[in-house]
Amino acid sequence: MKLLVINGPNLNMLGIREPDIYGRQDYKALIALIEETCARLGVEVECFQSNHEGAIVDRIQAAYGREDAIVINPAAYTHTSVAILDALKAVGLPAVEVHLSDVKSREDFRQISYAGKACEKTIMGKGFQGYVEAIEYLAGRCGASQN
Repeated sequence: MKLLVINGPNLNMLGIREPDIYGRQDYKALIALIEETCARLGVEVECFQSNHEGAIVDRIQAAYGREDAIVINPAAYTHTSVAILDALKAVGLPAVEVHLSDVKSREDFRQISYAGKACEKTIMGKGFQGYVEAIEYLAGRCGASQN
């Protein structure tokens, strides 16, 4: 199984940006956890982070015929990007949306998720562990072999 993990704007600033909300671990630690989880499950993974909406759309489109599933944390684009929603719908790959914080308990403008409308599941409020759950779900769904 080939998995694409996409992280949106400001996630490269983990550990610095609002650590009381997003935690004190940095982006490098997140990528290490993702790679360790995928190795344990026999999943090939590519991680992609961008602060630019169009780059995220381009990478989702490039997943067509190349990857089997997507884990996406669209970050702020969650609440604004119909383009990311449309890209996820266009490629038709199984996808899980992840958020480090519990967006349901945050500001009113964070209550809508466009990307989530194209995802099978949304995992929120579990910090880095949310990525582990998303990867495990997709590995089970897509039939990855466990090592």
